[in-house]
Amino acid sequence: MADTTIVSSSAVGQHLEKIAEGRQVSYLMFNRKKISLTAKITIGRSSDCDIVVDNKLVSRQHAVIQKIRDAYFLKDDGSTNGTFLNDRRIPSDKYVKLNPGDKITVGSTNLLMS
Repeated sequence: MADTTIVSSSAVGQHLEKIAEGRQVSYLMFNRKKISLTAKITIGRSSDCDIVVDNKLVSRQHAVIQKIRDAYFLKDDGSTNGTFLNDRRIPSDKYVKLNPGDKITVGSTNLLMS
């Protein structure tokens, strides 16, 4: 029996494998500080978030950065004012792949993927 994984057996797995190839993100810049990326990072105004953004335009639970395989993806967490990637609003129901140099905007605050 051959080794079968979700990557080889499903269209979703094959798609994730394809988009995970290429340059990888290793950290996030916020307020001139390097933030190491973990499996899941929450962004928002709430003190419960991993990255707390003190800005009235930011929702309490604004966005999430999630590691999937060897790549990081951004998802809006149902925020009121939306989450922007490179000055374009991302859909609230989709994960968007992050690349080095990408600019994430929540409220009037920018975070840079490096």
